[in-house]
Amino acid sequence: MKSNVVTLKSSAALAGLLAVGMAGNALAAETLRYVALVDGGKQAGQQVVTVRDDGSTAVDFIFKDNGRGPELKEEYRLAADGTYQTYRVQGTSTFGAKVDESFTRDGTQAQWRSTSDDGRQSVDGTALYSPLGGTPASFSVALNALAQRPDGKLSLIPSGTLTSRKVDQAEVQCGGAKRQVQLVAVTGVGLTPTFAWATTDANPRLFAYIYPGYLQLIEDGCQADANALEARQKVAEGEALVDLAKRLGHRLEGATLIRNARVFDSEKATLGPASDVLVQGGRIVSVAPAGKGKAKADNVVDAGGKVLLPGLFDMHGHMGRWDGGLDLAAGVTTVRDMGNDNATLQQMLQEIQSGTLMSPDIVPAGFIEGESKFSARNGFVIKDLDEAKKAVDWYAEHGYPQIKIYNSFPKDVLKDTVAYAHAKGLRVSGHVPAFLRAQDVVDSGFDEIQHINQLMLNFFVDDKTDTRTLARFYLVADRTDALDLDSKPVQDFIQSLASKQIVIDPTLATFEFLHQRAGEMSPIVADVADHLPPDIQRGRRVAEMNIPDDATAAKYNRSYSKMVDFVGRAYRAGVPIVAGTDEMVGFTLQRELELYVKAGLTPSQALQIATWNGAKYSRTLDQRGSVSPGKRSDLVLIDGDPTRNIGDIRKVALVIKGDTAYYPSEIHEALGVKPFALPVKVGKAN
Repeated sequence: MKSNVVTLKSSAALAGLLAVGMAGNALAAETLRYVALVDGGKQAGQQVVTVRDDGSTAVDFIFKDNGRGPELKEEYRLAADGTYQTYRVQGTSTFGAKVDESFTRDGTQAQWRSTSDDGRQSVDGTALYSPLGGTPASFSVALNALAQRPDGKLSLIPSGTLTSRKVDQAEVQCGGAKRQVQLVAVTGVGLTPTFAWATTDANPRLFAYIYPGYLQLIEDGCQADANALEARQKVAEGEALVDLAKRLGHRLEGATLIRNARVFDSEKATLGPASDVLVQGGRIVSVAPAGKGKAKADNVVDAGGKVLLPGLFDMHGHMGRWDGGLDLAAGVTTVRDMGNDNATLQQMLQEIQSGTLMSPDIVPAGFIEGESKFSARNGFVIKDLDEAKKAVDWYAEHGYPQIKIYNSFPKDVLKDTVAYAHAKGLRVSGHVPAFLRAQDVVDSGFDEIQHINQLMLNFFVDDKTDTRTLARFYLVADRTDALDLDSKPVQDFIQSLASKQIVIDPTLATFEFLHQRAGEMSPIVADVADHLPPDIQRGRRVAEMNIPDDATAAKYNRSYSKMVDFVGRAYRAGVPIVAGTDEMVGFTLQRELELYVKAGLTPSQALQIATWNGAKYSRTLDQRGSVSPGKRSDLVLIDGDPTRNIGDIRKVALVIKGDTAYYPSEIHEALGVKPFALPVKVGKAN
């Protein structure tokens, strides 16, 4: 579900990423148009920005991909320093929540109100309000205001400081005319830099925003150069990422002894006695009782009785090149990518192999979608069985262990496609295609189903229900509350999953957006919000769903609780589970494991799912998933006991991935996150 890279985080995140617009205080009316192109060049949105005769600006923005997206109308007026004097945006967010936000500044007094927060602040000098749910126009306003600051720094309201630096320049063609544009890296919002192409005049504005492999937002008429700009941006980002990997990764030379660590037995889901673990050359050499081994080592880690886990698996990611830091800091050393632009993913796999990208290892799943107006256009989009077979062939030839089928896949060729993939040795998983139920894909031979909503829709749809719309979210929020989990249809479905050993990838934490109300902190980060930068905290209070009243909120809460209960019942019935996220990397997996415990699993069982099960169902158990001699030295040292308190999974003190050590506290500090545990560092042996 690649579009989740942008849409599931929040419409505010989309606004920050796609920021474009007119800047400056033009006095003549002027209109500027942008087009948003997703995978394969399909237009998925547009923005029309009009600077009126009186100097105010009006923005119409729409972005629709995969059956969802924001629709917004915005108006603002700029002060002499290029910052907002007045601001207003109204519309709907990605999943249909109401957007209504306003800001005014009168002298030194600033005040704002949105559906999730409001505030007043005394401000001296230049400061730019940072909208939560605005259109992409805010980025151009920021670029112009930054250009007017002699120190290159722009204070933000309510908090933060924005900076930018030029990293590249290019010549483009627009309507036969040549233009110069510059690539800038903007920092101060979010956890990683945002790269954008801007104009080079005295009042710069955004020319194009490119999310490599997925989205190209560019001035209308200039689309022909979008691919060339994307290629240059990848090179520039790659250089920054190489530097990050060098700074935060610590290569282990020779043998390293991890001394006095309590090793988690992931196969049996038990915590063993204190042991000494010797690693060398990216492999586990031996595991011996603490103090009993005679192994010689060049380096030593004094674990001090802390818990040592195999590297964690996130079994539902859509990896970007900047995601690796947060994943590794959370102890995630392997991610199963469940749908990506094929060329981008191949590039990442090569960069990981060469050691130039700080990232978990990636196990790829090949994405196959059917052609429709709702299509998500990553991977292959097919029309018939012949095209589906060609897609399967490509993935098999490139070493993918499985494919993922998506919402618009044609149901009349589903069973034959599944059989063909199996004949090629590939596992088959995915969403439930429109007009089918989950039981139908089980009967068609699926090995695995993604997402709790896809499972629950089994009880709420028929052959006329189009689940490519927002119905796939609102149906489960509205109707799961009244579903009797002890009823025969539910029990029969669970038994069908168990008897056929159909794996479920519930992504429970991701779907907590179904019951989050405006102003409430996202449950994914609620327990750790004070560790996050203020802008992340504020953005995580934005609701995704339209929850108009307390009665609806109560019903959606009860529905979500039953979804959690369903996963616990499925587990106890013998249904295999894998732990995936499809949301904010790192923190979401930790929350996912907490929800499994809430569903009735023990903490050790939840840890087993994130280690042994991850390796088993990604077909990497011969190399990963347990602390065993001969396997990869992917290891996580926890300053606590997550087998007793699953919340301790956040206290990661050391991560070893192959032949490289990472200190999560060091990574978090580099990303603006308050660390969760003191580092346990690798030292030289005496």
